Amino acid sequence: MARILLGVSGGIAAYKALELARLATKAGHGVRVLMTEGATRFVGAASFEGIVGAPVLISEFERDPMRGAFPGEPAPEHDPIGHLELAANCDACLVAPASANTLAKLASGAADSMVTTSFLACTAPRLVAPAMNDRMYADAATQKNLAALRERGVVVIEPDEGALASRGEHGKGRLPDPARLLALVEAELPTGQRPWDGLRVLVTAGGTREPIDSVRFLGNRSSGRMGIALAAAAAARRGADVTLICANVALPEPAGVHRIDVETTAQLAAAVKAEFPESRVLLMAAAPADFRAGDPATGKLARDASLDLHLEPTEDILASLDKSDDQTIVAFAAEAGENVDRAREKLLRKNADLIVLNDISNPAIGFESQENAVTLIDSASETPVPQAPKDEIADAILDRVAQLRSKTSSGAR
Repeated sequence: MARILLGVSGGIAAYKALELARLATKAGHGVRVLMTEGATRFVGAASFEGIVGAPVLISEFERDPMRGAFPGEPAPEHDPIGHLELAANCDACLVAPASANTLAKLASGAADSMVTTSFLACTAPRLVAPAMNDRMYADAATQKNLAALRERGVVVIEPDEGALASRGEHGKGRLPDPARLLALVEAELPTGQRPWDGLRVLVTAGGTREPIDSVRFLGNRSSGRMGIALAAAAAARRGADVTLICANVALPEPAGVHRIDVETTAQLAAAVKAEFPESRVLLMAAAPADFRAGDPATGKLARDASLDLHLEPTEDILASLDKSDDQTIVAFAAEAGENVDRAREKLLRKNADLIVLNDISNPAIGFESQENAVTLIDSASETPVPQAPKDEIADAILDRVAQLRSKTSSGAR
Protein backbone atom coordinates (compact mmCIF):
# COMPACT_ATOMS: atom_id res chain seq x y z
CA MET A 1 0.00 0.00 0.00
CA ALA A 2 0.99 3.68 0.06
CA ARG A 3 3.10 5.80 2.39
CA ILE A 4 1.09 8.78 3.63
CA LEU A 5 2.66 11.77 5.37
CA LEU A 6 0.07 13.46 7.60
CA GLY A 7 0.70 16.97 8.88
CA VAL A 8 -1.48 18.15 11.77
CA SER A 9 -1.70 21.85 12.62
CA GLY A 10 -3.32 23.61 15.56
CA GLY A 11 -7.10 23.63 15.65
CA ILE A 12 -9.99 21.94 17.41
CA ALA A 13 -10.45 19.68 14.37
CA ALA A 14 -7.08 18.05 15.13
CA TYR A 15 -8.97 15.32 16.95
CA LYS A 16 -10.39 14.16 13.60
CA ALA A 17 -6.85 13.53 12.37
CA LEU A 18 -6.63 10.69 14.88
CA GLU A 19 -9.49 8.90 13.14
CA LEU A 20 -7.95 9.65 9.75
CA ALA A 21 -4.68 8.06 10.88
CA ARG A 22 -6.60 5.03 12.18
CA LEU A 23 -8.53 4.56 8.94
CA ALA A 24 -5.42 4.93 6.79
CA THR A 25 -3.50 2.44 8.91
CA LYS A 26 -6.43 0.00 8.88
CA ALA A 27 -6.52 0.26 5.08
CA GLY A 28 -2.92 -0.97 4.99
CA HIS A 29 -1.14 2.32 4.38
CA GLY A 30 2.04 3.28 6.18
CA VAL A 31 1.45 6.58 7.99
CA ARG A 32 3.92 9.03 9.50
CA VAL A 33 2.57 12.00 11.46
CA LEU A 34 4.06 15.48 11.79
CA MET A 35 2.63 18.06 14.20
CA THR A 36 2.98 21.77 14.77
CA GLU A 37 3.48 23.03 18.31
CA GLY A 38 -0.07 24.38 18.19
CA ALA A 39 -1.48 20.97 17.33
CA THR A 40 -0.04 19.47 20.51
CA ARG A 41 -2.34 21.77 22.52
CA PHE A 42 -5.34 19.88 21.10
CA VAL A 43 -4.14 16.25 20.74
CA GLY A 44 -1.13 14.41 22.08
CA ALA A 45 1.66 12.94 19.98
CA ALA A 46 1.39 9.69 21.95
CA SER A 47 -2.13 9.12 20.61
CA PHE A 48 -0.90 9.23 17.01
CA GLU A 49 2.12 7.08 17.84
CA GLY A 50 -0.11 4.41 19.30
CA ILE A 51 -2.29 4.38 16.19
CA VAL A 52 0.34 4.41 13.42
CA GLY A 53 3.16 2.62 15.24
CA ALA A 54 5.77 5.27 14.49
CA PRO A 55 7.19 8.31 16.27
CA VAL A 56 5.64 11.73 15.71
CA LEU A 57 7.96 14.58 14.77
CA ILE A 58 7.33 18.22 15.69
CA SER A 59 10.56 20.20 15.31
CA GLU A 60 12.58 20.26 12.10
CA PHE A 61 15.66 19.90 14.28
CA GLU A 62 14.31 16.73 15.90
CA ARG A 63 16.05 13.47 15.05
CA ASP A 64 13.80 10.81 13.52
CA PRO A 65 14.33 7.46 15.30
CA MET A 66 13.08 5.67 12.15
CA ARG A 67 15.42 7.67 9.88
CA GLY A 68 12.68 8.60 7.42
CA ALA A 69 11.23 5.10 7.09
CA PHE A 70 7.51 4.36 7.19
CA PRO A 71 5.90 1.60 9.30
CA GLY A 72 6.79 -1.84 7.98
CA GLU A 73 9.94 -0.63 6.23
CA PRO A 74 13.56 -1.06 7.33
CA ALA A 75 15.35 2.10 8.40
CA PRO A 76 18.31 3.16 6.25
CA GLU A 77 21.81 2.57 7.59
CA HIS A 78 22.70 6.27 7.46
CA ASP A 79 20.98 8.98 9.51
CA PRO A 80 19.37 11.33 6.96
CA ILE A 81 17.86 14.77 7.48
CA GLY A 82 14.39 14.01 8.83
CA HIS A 83 12.14 16.46 7.01
CA LEU A 84 13.85 15.77 3.68
CA GLU A 85 13.78 11.99 3.99
CA LEU A 86 10.12 11.73 4.97
CA ALA A 87 9.13 14.08 2.16
CA ALA A 88 11.19 12.07 -0.32
CA ASN A 89 9.75 8.71 0.78
CA CYS A 90 6.03 9.53 0.94
CA ASP A 91 3.53 8.83 -1.82
CA ALA A 92 1.22 11.64 -0.71
CA CYS A 93 1.29 14.43 1.85
CA LEU A 94 -1.83 15.78 3.52
CA VAL A 95 -2.09 18.63 6.02
CA ALA A 96 -5.31 18.15 7.99
CA PRO A 97 -6.47 20.20 9.67
CA ALA A 98 -4.74 23.10 7.95
CA SER A 99 -5.24 26.18 10.12
CA ALA A 100 -5.31 29.69 8.67
CA ASN A 101 -1.86 30.30 10.12
CA THR A 102 -0.39 27.13 8.59
CA LEU A 103 -2.03 27.82 5.23
CA ALA A 104 -0.41 31.26 5.18
CA LYS A 105 2.99 29.69 5.85
CA LEU A 106 2.53 26.99 3.21
CA ALA A 107 1.43 29.56 0.64
CA SER A 108 4.41 31.82 1.29
CA GLY A 109 6.94 28.98 1.47
CA ALA A 110 7.77 29.55 5.14
CA ALA A 111 9.64 26.66 6.75
CA ASP A 112 9.50 26.97 10.53
CA SER A 113 8.22 23.56 11.63
CA MET A 114 8.40 19.91 10.65
CA VAL A 115 5.05 20.29 8.89
CA THR A 116 6.01 23.29 6.76
CA THR A 117 9.56 22.18 5.92
CA SER A 118 8.44 18.69 4.86
CA PHE A 119 5.58 20.14 2.80
CA LEU A 120 7.99 22.48 1.01
CA ALA A 121 10.39 19.62 0.23
CA CYS A 122 7.70 17.18 -0.95
CA THR A 123 7.38 16.37 -4.66
CA ALA A 124 4.62 13.77 -4.19
CA PRO A 125 0.95 14.81 -4.46
CA ARG A 126 0.18 17.39 -1.77
CA LEU A 127 -3.21 18.13 -0.24
CA VAL A 128 -4.47 20.60 2.35
CA ALA A 129 -7.75 20.42 4.26
CA PRO A 130 -8.55 23.87 5.72
CA ALA A 131 -10.47 23.94 9.00
CA MET A 132 -11.27 27.15 10.86
CA ASN A 133 -14.01 29.64 11.71
CA ASP A 134 -16.12 30.56 8.70
CA ARG A 135 -15.15 34.23 8.88
CA MET A 136 -11.47 33.34 8.90
CA TYR A 137 -12.00 31.01 5.95
CA ALA A 138 -13.91 33.63 3.94
CA ASP A 139 -11.35 36.38 4.57
CA ALA A 140 -9.53 37.60 1.47
CA ALA A 141 -6.12 36.68 2.91
CA THR A 142 -7.10 33.03 3.40
CA GLN A 143 -8.67 32.82 -0.05
CA LYS A 144 -5.57 34.37 -1.60
CA ASN A 145 -3.37 31.81 0.14
CA LEU A 146 -5.57 28.95 -1.08
CA ALA A 147 -5.43 30.32 -4.63
CA ALA A 148 -1.64 30.45 -4.43
CA LEU A 149 -1.49 26.83 -3.30
CA ARG A 150 -3.80 25.73 -6.10
CA GLU A 151 -1.59 27.50 -8.64
CA ARG A 152 1.32 25.39 -7.39
CA GLY A 153 -0.63 22.17 -7.93
CA VAL A 154 -1.69 21.62 -4.33
CA VAL A 155 -5.10 19.94 -3.95
CA VAL A 156 -7.33 22.05 -1.70
CA ILE A 157 -10.08 20.04 0.00
CA GLU A 158 -13.04 22.33 0.57
CA PRO A 159 -14.29 22.40 4.17
CA ASP A 160 -17.81 21.34 5.05
CA GLU A 161 -20.56 23.65 6.22
CA GLY A 162 -22.10 23.07 9.63
CA ALA A 163 -21.78 23.72 13.35
CA LEU A 164 -18.43 25.27 14.26
CA ALA A 165 -16.33 25.08 17.42
CA SER A 166 -17.54 28.43 18.76
CA ARG A 167 -20.82 27.95 20.57
CA GLY A 168 -23.82 28.78 18.42
CA GLU A 169 -21.82 29.47 15.26
CA HIS A 170 -22.57 27.82 11.95
CA GLY A 171 -20.85 28.16 8.59
CA LYS A 172 -18.27 26.85 6.16
CA GLY A 173 -15.10 25.76 7.91
CA ARG A 174 -15.57 22.23 9.29
CA LEU A 175 -12.96 19.59 8.52
CA PRO A 176 -14.60 16.92 6.32
CA ASP A 177 -15.25 13.40 7.57
CA PRO A 178 -11.98 11.42 7.97
CA ALA A 179 -13.19 8.67 5.60
CA ARG A 180 -13.74 11.27 2.88
CA LEU A 181 -10.31 12.77 3.51
CA LEU A 182 -8.71 9.36 3.13
CA ALA A 183 -10.61 8.71 -0.10
CA LEU A 184 -9.40 12.01 -1.54
CA VAL A 185 -5.80 11.24 -0.58
CA GLU A 186 -6.04 7.77 -2.10
CA ALA A 187 -7.46 9.26 -5.29
CA GLU A 188 -4.22 11.25 -5.67
CA LEU A 189 -1.85 8.31 -5.21
CA PRO A 190 0.37 7.47 -8.18
CA THR A 191 -0.60 4.62 -10.50
CA GLY A 192 0.68 1.29 -9.25
CA GLN A 193 0.30 2.04 -5.56
CA ARG A 194 -3.04 0.25 -5.23
CA PRO A 195 -3.96 -3.37 -5.98
CA TRP A 196 -6.71 -2.69 -8.54
CA ASP A 197 -5.03 0.07 -10.53
CA GLY A 198 -6.41 -0.10 -14.07
CA LEU A 199 -9.18 -2.58 -13.24
CA ARG A 200 -12.56 -1.43 -14.60
CA VAL A 201 -15.33 -1.91 -12.04
CA LEU A 202 -19.04 -1.27 -12.56
CA VAL A 203 -21.19 -0.65 -9.47
CA THR A 204 -24.95 -0.16 -9.28
CA ALA A 205 -26.70 1.48 -6.32
CA GLY A 206 -30.14 2.51 -5.14
CA GLY A 207 -33.62 1.39 -6.08
CA THR A 208 -35.48 1.84 -9.35
CA ARG A 209 -38.87 3.53 -9.66
CA GLU A 210 -41.58 2.38 -12.04
CA PRO A 211 -44.20 5.05 -12.83
CA ILE A 212 -47.88 4.51 -12.18
CA ASP A 213 -48.70 8.00 -13.40
CA SER A 214 -46.72 11.22 -13.74
CA VAL A 215 -46.46 11.53 -9.93
CA ARG A 216 -46.73 8.09 -8.32
CA PHE A 217 -44.40 5.14 -8.72
CA LEU A 218 -43.62 1.60 -7.57
CA GLY A 219 -40.28 1.45 -5.77
CA ASN A 220 -38.35 0.11 -2.83
CA ARG A 221 -36.47 1.39 0.21
CA SER A 222 -32.90 0.99 -1.05
CA SER A 223 -30.87 4.11 -0.19
CA GLY A 224 -27.80 3.28 -2.27
CA ARG A 225 -25.46 3.37 0.75
CA MET A 226 -24.05 -0.10 0.10
CA GLY A 227 -23.32 0.67 -3.53
CA ILE A 228 -21.69 3.99 -2.60
CA ALA A 229 -19.51 2.17 -0.05
CA LEU A 230 -18.48 -0.40 -2.67
CA ALA A 231 -17.62 2.31 -5.19
CA ALA A 232 -15.50 4.13 -2.59
CA ALA A 233 -13.70 0.96 -1.56
CA ALA A 234 -12.99 -0.07 -5.16
CA ALA A 235 -11.97 3.34 -6.46
CA ALA A 236 -10.17 5.03 -3.62
CA ARG A 237 -8.75 2.25 -1.52
CA ARG A 238 -7.98 -0.15 -4.39
CA GLY A 239 -7.42 2.17 -7.32
CA ALA A 240 -10.01 0.77 -9.74
CA ASP A 241 -11.54 2.76 -12.59
CA VAL A 242 -15.11 2.84 -11.26
CA THR A 243 -18.38 3.67 -12.96
CA LEU A 244 -21.33 4.04 -10.57
CA ILE A 245 -24.87 3.72 -11.91
CA CYS A 246 -27.24 5.35 -9.40
CA ALA A 247 -30.96 4.63 -9.36
CA ASN A 248 -32.58 7.49 -7.47
CA VAL A 249 -29.69 7.97 -5.04
CA ALA A 250 -29.51 11.25 -3.11
CA LEU A 251 -26.01 10.58 -1.73
CA PRO A 252 -22.90 12.09 -3.35
CA GLU A 253 -20.58 9.80 -5.31
CA PRO A 254 -17.06 9.10 -3.99
CA ALA A 255 -14.11 11.07 -5.32
CA GLY A 256 -12.79 9.89 -8.67
CA VAL A 257 -15.90 7.90 -9.58
CA HIS A 258 -17.82 8.37 -12.85
CA ARG A 259 -21.54 8.57 -12.08
CA ILE A 260 -24.55 7.76 -14.28
CA ASP A 261 -28.06 8.49 -12.97
CA VAL A 262 -31.10 6.43 -13.96
CA GLU A 263 -34.66 6.07 -12.71
CA THR A 264 -36.38 2.95 -14.03
CA THR A 265 -35.31 -0.68 -14.32
CA ALA A 266 -35.27 -0.37 -18.11
CA GLN A 267 -32.89 2.59 -17.85
CA LEU A 268 -30.72 0.69 -15.35
CA ALA A 269 -30.62 -2.32 -17.67
CA ALA A 270 -29.61 -0.17 -20.64
CA ALA A 271 -26.83 1.51 -18.67
CA VAL A 272 -25.50 -1.79 -17.31
CA LYS A 273 -25.49 -3.39 -20.77
CA ALA A 274 -23.63 -0.40 -22.20
CA GLU A 275 -20.92 -0.42 -19.50
CA PHE A 276 -20.57 -4.12 -18.72
CA PRO A 277 -18.61 -5.29 -21.81
CA GLU A 278 -15.63 -3.10 -20.87
CA SER A 279 -15.86 -3.88 -17.13
CA ARG A 280 -14.05 -6.73 -15.40
CA VAL A 281 -16.10 -6.63 -12.18
CA LEU A 282 -19.83 -5.90 -11.76
CA LEU A 283 -21.14 -5.21 -8.25
CA MET A 284 -24.92 -5.28 -8.66
CA ALA A 285 -25.90 -3.61 -5.37
CA ALA A 286 -28.91 -1.79 -6.84
CA ALA A 287 -32.39 -3.08 -6.10
CA PRO A 288 -34.34 -3.12 -9.38
CA ALA A 289 -38.12 -3.20 -9.06
CA ASP A 290 -39.40 -6.68 -9.92
CA PHE A 291 -42.64 -5.33 -11.44
CA ARG A 292 -43.82 -2.28 -13.34
CA ALA A 293 -47.24 -0.92 -14.21
CA GLY A 294 -48.39 -2.39 -17.49
CA ASP A 295 -50.01 0.81 -18.70
CA PRO A 296 -48.85 3.88 -16.70
CA ALA A 297 -51.01 6.97 -16.99
CA THR A 298 -49.53 9.98 -18.80
CA GLY A 299 -50.99 12.48 -16.34
CA LYS A 300 -51.83 12.42 -12.65
CA LEU A 301 -54.63 10.05 -11.73
CA ALA A 302 -57.41 11.63 -9.70
CA ARG A 303 -57.63 10.54 -6.08
CA ASP A 304 -61.24 9.41 -6.50
CA ALA A 305 -60.54 7.51 -9.72
CA SER A 306 -61.01 3.76 -9.81
CA LEU A 307 -57.59 2.16 -10.10
CA ASP A 308 -57.06 -1.34 -11.45
CA LEU A 309 -53.28 -1.74 -11.48
CA HIS A 310 -51.97 -4.42 -13.82
CA LEU A 311 -48.34 -5.37 -13.10
CA GLU A 312 -45.87 -7.03 -15.42
CA PRO A 313 -42.37 -8.33 -14.60
CA THR A 314 -39.32 -6.21 -15.35
CA GLU A 315 -36.23 -7.56 -17.08
CA ASP A 316 -33.82 -9.77 -15.11
CA ILE A 317 -30.73 -7.65 -15.79
CA LEU A 318 -28.02 -10.03 -14.60
CA ALA A 319 -29.50 -13.06 -16.34
CA SER A 320 -29.47 -11.14 -19.63
CA LEU A 321 -25.72 -10.33 -19.58
CA ASP A 322 -23.22 -12.14 -21.78
CA LYS A 323 -20.41 -12.81 -19.30
CA SER A 324 -16.87 -13.73 -20.32
CA ASP A 325 -14.41 -15.86 -18.34
CA ASP A 326 -12.40 -12.88 -17.08
CA GLN A 327 -15.46 -11.03 -15.76
CA THR A 328 -16.69 -11.33 -12.18
CA ILE A 329 -20.32 -10.71 -11.22
CA VAL A 330 -21.46 -10.07 -7.66
CA ALA A 331 -25.21 -10.23 -7.06
CA PHE A 332 -27.13 -9.20 -3.95
CA ALA A 333 -30.04 -10.97 -2.30
CA ALA A 334 -32.25 -9.23 0.25
CA GLU A 335 -34.19 -11.93 2.07
CA ALA A 336 -36.36 -12.02 5.16
CA GLY A 337 -34.23 -14.39 7.23
CA GLU A 338 -31.08 -16.33 6.41
CA ASN A 339 -32.49 -18.01 3.31
CA VAL A 340 -29.29 -19.54 1.95
CA ASP A 341 -31.10 -21.95 -0.39
CA ARG A 342 -32.86 -19.10 -2.21
CA ALA A 343 -29.58 -17.20 -2.44
CA ARG A 344 -27.81 -20.21 -3.97
CA GLU A 345 -30.60 -20.62 -6.51
CA LYS A 346 -30.21 -16.95 -7.40
CA LEU A 347 -26.44 -17.39 -7.73
CA LEU A 348 -26.96 -20.02 -10.44
CA ARG A 349 -29.90 -18.35 -12.17
CA LYS A 350 -28.07 -15.07 -12.56
CA ASN A 351 -24.74 -16.61 -13.61
CA ALA A 352 -23.02 -14.79 -10.75
CA ASP A 353 -19.70 -15.65 -9.11
CA LEU A 354 -20.67 -14.39 -5.67
CA ILE A 355 -23.90 -13.47 -3.97
CA VAL A 356 -24.21 -11.18 -0.97
CA LEU A 357 -27.10 -12.26 1.25
CA ASN A 358 -28.49 -9.83 3.81
CA ASP A 359 -31.40 -10.32 6.19
CA ILE A 360 -33.90 -7.50 5.76
CA SER A 361 -35.95 -8.71 8.74
CA ASN A 362 -33.25 -7.38 11.08
CA PRO A 363 -34.19 -3.72 11.76
CA ALA A 364 -30.64 -2.84 12.84
CA ILE A 365 -29.13 -3.35 9.38
CA GLY A 366 -29.76 -2.71 5.72
CA PHE A 367 -31.56 0.00 3.74
CA GLU A 368 -31.12 3.39 5.48
CA SER A 369 -28.85 1.98 8.18
CA GLN A 370 -25.16 2.87 8.27
CA GLU A 371 -24.41 -0.78 9.10
CA ASN A 372 -25.04 -4.18 7.58
CA ALA A 373 -24.39 -7.87 8.17
CA VAL A 374 -24.14 -10.29 5.26
CA THR A 375 -23.27 -13.80 4.20
CA LEU A 376 -20.98 -14.18 1.17
CA ILE A 377 -21.98 -17.19 -0.89
CA ASP A 378 -20.12 -18.64 -3.87
CA SER A 379 -20.18 -22.06 -5.50
CA ALA A 380 -17.97 -23.60 -2.83
CA SER A 381 -18.41 -21.68 0.41
CA GLU A 382 -20.53 -19.58 2.74
CA THR A 383 -18.79 -16.84 4.72
CA PRO A 384 -20.71 -14.82 7.32
CA VAL A 385 -19.62 -11.21 7.80
CA PRO A 386 -20.83 -9.89 11.18
CA GLN A 387 -22.56 -6.55 11.64
CA ALA A 388 -20.25 -3.64 10.86
CA PRO A 389 -20.29 -0.24 9.11
CA LYS A 390 -21.06 -0.58 5.42
CA ASP A 391 -17.58 0.55 4.37
CA GLU A 392 -16.15 -2.42 6.28
CA ILE A 393 -18.72 -4.74 4.69
CA ALA A 394 -17.67 -3.34 1.30
CA ASP A 395 -14.03 -4.17 1.99
CA ALA A 396 -14.98 -7.72 3.00
CA ILE A 397 -16.91 -8.16 -0.26
CA LEU A 398 -14.04 -6.83 -2.37
CA ASP A 399 -11.53 -8.99 -0.51
CA ARG A 400 -13.61 -12.01 -1.53
CA VAL A 401 -13.83 -10.75 -5.13
CA ALA A 402 -10.03 -10.44 -5.19
CA GLN A 403 -9.71 -14.04 -3.98
CA LEU A 404 -12.11 -15.30 -6.65
CA ARG A 405 -10.31 -13.42 -9.40
CA SER A 406 -6.94 -14.72 -8.29
CA LYS A 407 -8.20 -18.24 -8.94
CA THR A 408 -9.34 -17.48 -12.47
CA SER A 409 -7.43 -15.77 -15.26
CA SER A 410 -4.78 -14.64 -12.75
CA GLY A 411 -6.88 -11.53 -12.12
CA ALA A 412 -6.98 -10.61 -15.82
CA ARG A 413 -7.66 -6.99 -16.65
